[in-house]
Amino acid sequence: MTLKLERNVKRFYDGLEEGVVSARRCTECGAIEYPPHYACNRCGYHETEWTTISGRGVLKSAILPVSLNANSRLAEIGDYCFGEVALEEDPECSFNSTIFGVGPDNVEQIRANLPVPVHAKIIQLDGYKTVMYEVDEGALS
Repeated sequence: MTLKLERNVKRFYDGLEEGVVSARRCTECGAIEYPPHYACNRCGYHETEWTTISGRGVLKSAILPVSLNANSRLAEIGDYCFGEVALEEDPECSFNSTIFGVGPDNVEQIRANLPVPVHAKIIQLDGYKTVMYEVDEGALS
């Protein structure tokens, strides 16, 4: 399967192929735009530039999948939930993501300890790589 990608999206996915997570930084206020956008959502400035981010952040919420939004391909990788992640580089930059390492056995412990550290997990899906997140090992120790 060959994907035809728009330029901004292509650069992002090309980076994932190399194990790099990219975002855009506003040249006016310094805000991080992730997923990458050409304009700043914080100050409204029209110029952003590419930057590499660590992929580290914190999980701010955790919602387990139910039958209507469960994904068997993701479940094959491991327990997962959906949640809001705030980036280490810019805590005001938060977004929804799939989070691995959270399941029925530990979701209440995770919720009781929010925010919990997470890191980017680049995975292969249907002919392309994508980035999701995973709870840091030992985060609850």
